Amino acid sequence: MGKLYIIGTPIGNLKDISLRAIETLKESEVIFVEDKRVTIKLLNSLDIGKKELFTFSEYNANKVLNTAVNIVKEKKICSLVSDAGMPVISDPGYQLINKCWEEGIEIDIIPGPNAPAAAIALSGFPGSKYMFHGFLPRGKNKRRLLRNIKDLDILFVFFESPHRLNNTLKEILEIIGDREIFIAREMTKIHQELFRGRVTDALKYFSEKKVMGEITVVLSGRDNENEKI
Repeated sequence: MGKLYIIGTPIGNLKDISLRAIETLKESEVIFVEDKRVTIKLLNSLDIGKKELFTFSEYNANKVLNTAVNIVKEKKICSLVSDAGMPVISDPGYQLINKCWEEGIEIDIIPGPNAPAAAIALSGFPGSKYMFHGFLPRGKNKRRLLRNIKDLDILFVFFESPHRLNNTLKEILEIIGDREIFIAREMTKIHQELFRGRVTDALKYFSEKKVMGEITVVLSGRDNENEKI
């Protein structure tokens, strides 16, 4: 029976990958990927050459799960990667990992870049306690979530799309208050942009420009003294 490696890949800069990750990708007989085009670009940058890639995404995971597990059983070494960062963390892959546990297939991990952890470190906020949510829900479900976290004295970390950022900031200001916030756009990439300030500052800053790229937000914990608006 084969072995499955979970491999963290760069969140932006393709040089942010470990030697162990490179070695394992070279040894892998099959690599389960979120998007073949993205993984091919990474493999080419590492001079790894052509590999057998199997698409395992949020769109086909349930459909191809059994096939994927059988591939792992038949091969010696397989790897699971996502387009960026750690697989499974707001990315596809948990179904395959869960099934491997059920089937008694050996699993190992090669940690790598992680957008929430990187954003927390960059924010300078105390990060011993935090909640990570991935992408926020829409509409009333998002507002309900914001009300639920309002009184928590922990960091709240989430991803946001460019076209929704300003609306989300307005709802945070309305429901939670004018807290300190950190927003990272295109982390580790050429056009990286880091912002730290109050929610009102962020609204002014981002409403005056066209926002593009991948965004990670860190909202500071409860701050009763400064939350009055």
